[in-house]
Amino acid sequence: MSKIHSWSRRSFLGTSGRGLVLTAASAQRILGANNRVRIGAIGTGGRTRYLMGLLKNLPDCEQVAVSDVYEPRMDEAVATAGTAARRCSDYRELLDSKEIDAVVIGSPDHWHKQMTIDAVKAGKDVYVEKPISHSIEEGEEMVRIVEASSRVVQTGTQQRSWEHFILGKQIVDSGKLGQITFGQAYWYQNYAARKRLLELDAAKLNWKGWLGSAPDQPMKPERYFLWRWYWDFGGGALTDLMTHWIDVIQWYMETPTPKTALTSGQVYASTWECPDTINCVLEYPKDYTVVYTGTMASRIDDGGFELRGTKGTLKVDRHHLAFYAEESRNIAGTQAPEPEILIRSQADGTQSHLQNFLDCVRSRKTPTAHIRVAHEAARTSHIGNLSLKMGRQVKWNEQKQKVEAG
Repeated sequence: MSKIHSWSRRSFLGTSGRGLVLTAASAQRILGANNRVRIGAIGTGGRTRYLMGLLKNLPDCEQVAVSDVYEPRMDEAVATAGTAARRCSDYRELLDSKEIDAVVIGSPDHWHKQMTIDAVKAGKDVYVEKPISHSIEEGEEMVRIVEASSRVVQTGTQQRSWEHFILGKQIVDSGKLGQITFGQAYWYQNYAARKRLLELDAAKLNWKGWLGSAPDQPMKPERYFLWRWYWDFGGGALTDLMTHWIDVIQWYMETPTPKTALTSGQVYASTWECPDTINCVLEYPKDYTVVYTGTMASRIDDGGFELRGTKGTLKVDRHHLAFYAEESRNIAGTQAPEPEILIRSQADGTQSHLQNFLDCVRSRKTPTAHIRVAHEAARTSHIGNLSLKMGRQVKWNEQKQKVEAG
């Protein structure tokens, strides 16, 4: 029986001869003197308030303003930022402030493009949640405008700043997996068990402001609270969840776009528009396929992904990384060996991701999840949703940069 090794990132780099370990001391030399970053928060729902809480743990940043179209959300954000924070019912008022250096955007997906572009044009650096866009065309416009600017834009695929995910990239690059032919990604959550929505005070919600570019429609609490699952505002499981894992797989494999996508999904356990149970098959250049599966009616196993190669298999989620060598002998009574490399993570890479954003605001370097890779990740999820809506396999025409029927 082989011995399980609990490896660190430094251990792997030391034995493989690949990569660079960036120490805290060297990072500080890059950043130079402390510069206080003044931050405004836009769209202060649960995710943004979580980011705000993490920012309070990071040095040399100050949260000076918040903006939301729902007054109770703004009250909660002020409680997190501090009572001195300025309140803005219109985010454009926040962007007009010369006292703000950067913004955190956690609005529904259909607002990401406009808020990001407006912030960049107002001279602000941006941390925007994923998926960055509500369509492929929106993402293309965002890339064009952001890359033509001098602004730093970090996007919320935080795995790119998470130590054991970075190690996974180095393991793949080392060749330890051999020829990789298959990837599997999954995410299981039990939204269907959440039978009761939070109370909504309609008198304190600017519904027209919340709708923005979405079609006009009556205010319904389920659309406000569960917007990810309605096509006018989000894109369901593929954009909300698959985007995280497909970003990592495309990063590891250096393949920014699939060749084809075939998606099937149904609403079984909910009353949303987007499927609560879904399967998406993606064929990629470099001769490998990824299958994403998910349901929102069962939480067991949560989310993660694996890559399988001729020499080994890599399994990664937010709590651990494990590499299994193909030639290793199976544990008696099982169909799997013990892992040759095993890492357990107790951290949340979001804090490191926010720190990378702040570091880049000061240094003007490119952040780990810059606008182009964020667009590529979201684009794959949009391609998957287009297959679902068309009811057939679709192909990505690289020359024309568009989706075509398969």
